[in-house]
Amino acid sequence: MKKTHIVGILIIAVAIGAIVSTIQDSSTYASFAQAKDNPEIEFHVIGELNKEKEMDYNPEINPNMFSFYAFDKEGEEYKVVFNGTKPQDFERSEQLVMLGSVQEDVFVCSKILMKCPSKYNDGQEEVIVTANAVEANS
Repeated sequence: MKKTHIVGILIIAVAIGAIVSTIQDSSTYASFAQAKDNPEIEFHVIGELNKEKEMDYNPEINPNMFSFYAFDKEGEEYKVVFNGTKPQDFERSEQLVMLGSVQEDVFVCSKILMKCPSKYNDGQEEVIVTANAVEANS
């Protein structure tokens, strides 16, 4: 075999490996019920904040724990625990996309995407919140 053939095979193998790892790491949109049935998998759950129930955030005790209640698209309500600080203007969010899994009847969330009304972007502004950073997408 020529060296160019070997290099070509190696490049193809690396590309296939990258594609397979990307597919395995990607999570899917689901409901709380689907997340509960598969606690070992992280899901993106699209939902809405239940503004009638209280949110629990006490930075003096634990600044990296924020909990609230949310409804998924099917109307099922779950307590959500976010391992990070409470996002600014969280109450104003119209829709939430939460990345996490169900553990002991609580949805443990590692990342939140908030869709908030904005007067500059036809009513929508996306704010991504992780445990370590916040970034805004207009």
